[in-house]
Amino acid sequence: MVALVQRVKSAAVDIGGQRHSEISTGLLILLGVAHEDSQAKATALARKVAALRIFNDQEGKMNLSLADTRGEALVVSQFTLMADTQKGNRPSFVDAAKPELAFPLYEYFMAELGKILGNEVKTGRFGADMQVSLVNDGPVTIWLEA
Repeated sequence: MVALVQRVKSAAVDIGGQRHSEISTGLLILLGVAHEDSQAKATALARKVAALRIFNDQEGKMNLSLADTRGEALVVSQFTLMADTQKGNRPSFVDAAKPELAFPLYEYFMAELGKILGNEVKTGRFGADMQVSLVNDGPVTIWLEA
C-alpha cells in the first residue's frame, strides 16, 4: 500500500463536471493498494499519515502533524501508483489489487484515518474518472509505503 501525501492549501475532486468533495488546509492523499495488502498495513499507513510532521510550527519548521493542526484530509484511490515501469514504456499494473480487495481496503484506510483524526475524511469515488485539483503548499509531497 502506498500513499502520495501532499500538503495543500486546498484540494477538490470533480466527477462528471460536478464537485464531489473538497477540503481547505490539510492533506490530499492519493492511495494505491497492492494485491498483497491487508488491514494491518492500512492501519499502519493511516497512523503514519496522521502523525507525519509536515506542517509548520510557530517558528516555520515542519514540526506539526495533521492531527496536531486539526487539518482536513481528502483520500483519492489511485491504482496507477502501483505502476511498474521497469520494462518498456507502457506501465504494468499487475501489482495493483483487484477492486474486490482494493475497495474495502480503501474504505478501511479512510475509516482508520478518520478515527485517528477525530473528524470526517473526504473522499473521491473509487473507480471513477475524477478530476483532482489542488494548491500544493510548499510544495510538500511525500511518498509513504506500508
